[in-house]
Formats: sequence, structure tokens, C-alpha cells
Amino acid sequence: MQQLADVTFRLAAPGDAETVRTIEFEASLRFVSVGMSGIADAPPMSLAFVERKIAAQELIVAVNAEGTCVGFVMFEPQPARIYIQELDVLTSHAGRRIGAALIEQVAQLARSRQIMQLVLSTYREVPWNAPYYRRLGFRDIDEAELDVALRARRDAHIARGLDESKRIFMRRDLD
Repeated sequence: MQQLADVTFRLAAPGDAETVRTIEFEASLRFVSVGMSGIADAPPMSLAFVERKIAAQELIVAVNAEGTCVGFVMFEPQPARIYIQELDVLTSHAGRRIGAALIEQVAQLARSRQIMQLVLSTYREVPWNAPYYRRLGFRDIDEAELDVALRARRDAHIARGLDESKRIFMRRDLD
């Protein structure tokens, strides 16, 4: 997989599962600064879930020169697109375009499978959410454009306690 300065990218290995959970937890703490402490207080993904995503090869990690995972992207292949479930980078490594490079890793994987669309759901106003993804070429999906699968995902978010009035689905069409 691709390299970015002193960071390389690879599919996650079984030994990365706990580190992925740690990165997710550390990244969630940023939400306190925007008044969303409920996200920071939420438990990380279960170890079993992360292990399933690793076994399915649906998790790519960013690894620094010392061999430490510093970020990850988790995704779900769907028939006509890839849904990006989670993107987290350690705060200590923010601003180095690692998140953008992780998204590009998923885009390359999608293209290799002749899938030409990435989709995600994120917070509208959080600076490192929707505004960030717009800079990476994603566009907002209007409510009327949501298909059955995305409406079901929204309903699942609501069932988990997420405030969908503050969230938006976005898509990026690939060349």
C-alpha cells in the first residue's frame, strides 16, 4: 500500500485490534471541545467487532516509522459503494494528511473492485467532520436522495442514541 512521508498504510492485522480501540477512544476525546462530551463518554467499539472487521479485511491502518499504528479507517463494502464507517487519527498526528491518505486507500480499493462511490455519515458542524470531508471531495446527500440502506443506517444511528438532526450523509464519486 501507499506511503506518506514517514507513514505507511496496510490492512490491519489481528494484533492491531486493541490499538485501533485506543485510537478510537483518544480521537473521541476531541468532541469535548465542541460540546459533545457524550461521544467522548461512549465506550469504544467492542474488541470482537474490531476483530471481525480485521478478519474481513475492512480496516486499514496508518503506521508510523516506529511501527506504531497512528490512525485507521474502517469501511463496509456494499454492492454499489463502500461505506466509510469510521476514520480516526491520533491527535498527536493530526494535520499531516493521514486521514486524507486513509480515505484515498479506501478509494483505491474501491476502484480496484470497480466501485465508484464512497459514502459516509458524519456531523454537519464539527470542523473535522463534514467540513473536512467536503475538502476531500465529498458532497452532501439530500434527504430525498437517501436510499433504503442509508435510511436503515440512519435508523440504526438513532437507535444507538445519535442525534441525526446534527448529522449528514455524504458521498464522493470516484473517477
